[in-house]
Formats: sequence, C-alpha cells, structure tokens
Amino acid sequence: MGEQRTLTINSLCNLTKKSRPNKSSRVRSLSIRAILRNSLLFFVAASIIVVMILRFLPVPTTAFMLFRHYEDLIDEHSFKPIQYQWVSEKKISPNASSAVIASEDQHFYQHFGFDLQAIRSSINTYINGGRRLRGASTITQQVAKNLFLTPSKSFVRKGLEAWFTLLIEIFWSKERILTVYLNIAEFGNHLFGIEAASQHYFGVSAKSLSRSQAAMLAATLPNPLRLLAARPSNYVVRRQNWILRQMRNMGDPARD
Repeated sequence: MGEQRTLTINSLCNLTKKSRPNKSSRVRSLSIRAILRNSLLFFVAASIIVVMILRFLPVPTTAFMLFRHYEDLIDEHSFKPIQYQWVSEKKISPNASSAVIASEDQHFYQHFGFDLQAIRSSINTYINGGRRLRGASTITQQVAKNLFLTPSKSFVRKGLEAWFTLLIEIFWSKERILTVYLNIAEFGNHLFGIEAASQHYFGVSAKSLSRSQAAMLAATLPNPLRLLAARPSNYVVRRQNWILRQMRNMGDPARD
C-alpha cells in the first residue's frame, strides 16, 4: 500500500508539473508582446514625425519613385534617372490645381481624406452590374500611397494608406496636400511632378501652364504610362475637354 501511495503521489506531482505553464514560454510570450507593442509605438511616433516634417520641407523622393528604380533593377538590370524637380506652391499655376481637382477629386475641399459619397456610388455601381469595383481614391489618399507606400494591393496596405491619409489631413493644409500631390504625381515614364512635366511636354514652367495644358496633363493621370500627353489619343482629348468643362463649372473650388 505504501509503494502504491507513493506512485500515486508521484504521478499527481508529474501531472501538476505538466499542467503548469512553462516559465520560459511565458517569458518568451511576454517578450514577443513587448516587441510588438514597442514596434507599433515606434511606427506610430515615426510616421507622425515624418508627416509633420514634410508639412514644411520639400519632398526629396517618394516610395513610388524608389519602386520605379526597383522595377528597373529587377526587369532591366539598369538604373534609369527620374526627372523630378520640386517647386513651391507659388511656382505652380492655379490652372494645375483646378485641373487635378476637376479630374481626380471634385469634393477635395469638402471631405476629410475620404470621399464617402464617391465610395457609396462606386459600391452601388458594382452591385448593380458594374464589371469591377470602380476606384474612389481622393487626392489625399493618392498622396499617402505615392509618398509612403508601394503599389502592392493588400488589406495591410489599405490600412496603412488610411492611416497616412488621416495623418496628412490632420497635420497639413489642403493647399499643402495639393502642392505635394502636383509635385510627386507621375506624368510619364520616369517623369514626376508638375514642373518636370510642364518642361518636358510644353517647354514652359509649371507657373506658366495654360488651362488647356493643365487639363491635358490631368487627363493622363489615371494611367500616365499609357495615356500620353505628347501623343494624346482621342480618349485623352475627350477627357481633356471634359476636364475643361468641369473647371469652368467649378470656378474656384477653394472659395465654395
């Protein structure tokens, strides 16, 4: 009986030891959680600081420009220079701002980074037989993804895009958002920014852009590698004329 009782006690002790969480595994779990928490805090703080700095300083480059270099190295094993020249708001024609608002985001001055009306319209169109879900990306969203993100599509990327969109709307003025957008938008193959595009296509500075020239550049923005301002297709010309009509209808959207 004594031996049997001893075996039973030992068995219970072993079971108790097995059922207790391993101390090292608990420490490891806590360490992982601490690393994740600290990483998240660092990302939040760093992203806020960067957005605040870029409220005042010229943008030296963007994630999208760097991605173009990456594509060149992978596909062609070469480095191609990018035409890009930052210019201040005072050196950009008001025609350029009006054209991109008319073309890309007519509720720009009314929304806080997300055009809920356009999103609802896009979803309704898709539900009612649209072949694919139409984009409803605002100018602020385009600044966020071009400045900080790569073109990959995933839920994580969309979440990051939303985060940076909110930060930009919180810390930047609408005029600053427009200035950055016009400076970093892609207007052709390795051609970025309104100044480089104006010089390349029309031989004038961004400050001297006419309404027609600004509308032509804005007409290519959905896909500047296919829709060419140098050799505009009938579609691009029709789109240019539509943008010009919208510009006349809008007047000065900043004063509405």
